[in-house]
Amino acid sequence: MEKRSDTHSNTPKLQHSKGAFALYEVLMGLAIFALGVLALGRAVENCLNASTLNAEENRVRQILSNRMAEVQATPGFPDAAKEFNVDTGYGIVKLIQKSAPAELKDDLGGQLADLNRVTLTVKWKRGGAEQSQQIEFYVYRPGG
Repeated sequence: MEKRSDTHSNTPKLQHSKGAFALYEVLMGLAIFALGVLALGRAVENCLNASTLNAEENRVRQILSNRMAEVQATPGFPDAAKEFNVDTGYGIVKLIQKSAPAELKDDLGGQLADLNRVTLTVKWKRGGAEQSQQIEFYVYRPGG
């Protein structure tokens, strides 16, 4: 008697794929990749915007610092009012200087003389919105 190999058994055989992907799997992978690239692009754009804003504000702070140093180094009382237009590379910035007697009193209630309060204000536009920064400091000129 010959033994026959039973090719038609009652147990179902699992079919193994040969390493191929279905079209929907490929499309799903491409969609996920595209979403990742879009998110990364948005993050890079936000970083560039933040860097530009930081550089612009650093430039404005430097303008205020430079003008403060000029006022402190100049002999005599500061001008009562003065305006400058400064080109920063990011646009024109208006620097406004105002000076007035400090009107401070000592411990005994006497007026402190020869002391001025200087206010420096920088105004500029960013994206159509008005921006400003301001510093105040005192300048003492004895015998003025």
